[in-house]
Amino acid sequence: MGAEEHIASQTPVRIDPARQREVAAALRTFMPEHTILFRSEDTRPYECDGLSAYRQLPMVVALPETEEQVARILRTCHEMKVPVVPRGAGTGLSGGALPSAEGVLLGMAKFNRILAVDPLARTARVQPGVRNAAISEAAARHGLYYAPDPSSQIACTIGGNIAENSGGLHCLKYGLTVHNVLRVRGFTVEGEPVEFGSEALDSPGFDFLALAIGSEGMLAVTAEATVKLVPRPEVARVIMASFAEVETAGNAVADMIAAGIIPAGLELMDRPATHAVEEFVHAGYDLGAAAILLCESDGTPAEVEEEIGRMKAVLAASGATQLKVSQSESERMKFWAGRKAAFPAVGRISPDYYCMDGTIPKKRLGEMLRFIAEMEGKYSLRCPNVFHAGDGNLHPLILFDANDPEQLRRTEEFAAEVLEKCVAVGGTITGEHGVGIEKINQMCVQFGAKEIALFLALKQAFDAHGLLNPGKNIPTLHRCAEYGRMHVRSGAPPFAELPRF
Repeated sequence: MGAEEHIASQTPVRIDPARQREVAAALRTFMPEHTILFRSEDTRPYECDGLSAYRQLPMVVALPETEEQVARILRTCHEMKVPVVPRGAGTGLSGGALPSAEGVLLGMAKFNRILAVDPLARTARVQPGVRNAAISEAAARHGLYYAPDPSSQIACTIGGNIAENSGGLHCLKYGLTVHNVLRVRGFTVEGEPVEFGSEALDSPGFDFLALAIGSEGMLAVTAEATVKLVPRPEVARVIMASFAEVETAGNAVADMIAAGIIPAGLELMDRPATHAVEEFVHAGYDLGAAAILLCESDGTPAEVEEEIGRMKAVLAASGATQLKVSQSESERMKFWAGRKAAFPAVGRISPDYYCMDGTIPKKRLGEMLRFIAEMEGKYSLRCPNVFHAGDGNLHPLILFDANDPEQLRRTEEFAAEVLEKCVAVGGTITGEHGVGIEKINQMCVQFGAKEIALFLALKQAFDAHGLLNPGKNIPTLHRCAEYGRMHVRSGAPPFAELPRF
């Protein structure tokens, strides 16, 4: 069973013991014994990432400690035609680090050093296993920080952020990973050194850095990155705006942007999400509201005072029933702690949750919220909602029990409908979590055959044998044809006739 068929069936593939021994022995000729794992009790911790509904034991786990070892592992696997799946902290939510039963999982967690912080250039040079939050901790003494702040920033690594082009609560004003990384150095699937971007303001030729960021470990393995640092604002304040209707809150987001205001952070949470969070964090949220918006302003005291006033005026005109402005840094941090704890909070009230990640035009937020409510009824599943509302990035959290195959099936169908609705309203199937295996079918909805053929050709240019993170991100044309036929049976348009946006 190939990688793509395995993904489609969700059935773990059996590992070939003879091949496993052969590969482990080849790697142990130059790697210390403790860095090559193949017994199931040792490889079990690597069987999934944050998308735990999909699991597969890796054939072998390699834990290199030097760049020379990384290069040699890749060369050896390339020569033996063994797939390689790079992995960081394993916090990803799209199955991008799901191992291969026929391959090596390349764990980069030991590359966790901050190599340099340059306060004059406002950059940091880091290894891929450095935690996102650790960069800001190291830069704090210079009055600087690293702006992208995923909810998992205390655990997720910069290598994983680069692979998925992660965002965060403040990406509306400060951008995604792609806007905050200057240079990435690493190795191709053949173990050859490669470098994308430059520490200068620009680099000659095509912008391969933007191609590498968000490539989900399919083009190269990151060994080092140079990231931008920005000055810490003098002051920041947050407005918690309450709304009697979720749709009204969604429309208020479009009103805010239309007024020419770009908040440092603009997040939406509906009532089920705020109730789950409040029981967990005690953030001080308005539990009587159908939805709340968290709107942050940062800058100088005068700038913040002026912008907060403008924000309050827009929110009031947009139907806010209550406005509460943080009066201290601790209260501001408490508001954000609640939003960042949304995922673990819903984990307390459900055996499992499936975190979606689609992006839509901001003016369609209200429509999308109504659609998700309809899907809750259709599939008899609860779905609290948290959004990076400012850039239209949705994170519906479908609650289910993974021990019940029927619930898992309904959850996957619910998720697929949400993603395909995102495309239908002019959006995209992902914002920051990547495609991985989770959304690979919806790639067939987002893109046409010619575009997918182009993606596959690009992949082949870097990795002719398809050994680096196989079965992820880009579907085969055969898979899309099959998915199109399934859509025909369900009354939806086939792959070749799907609408283009």
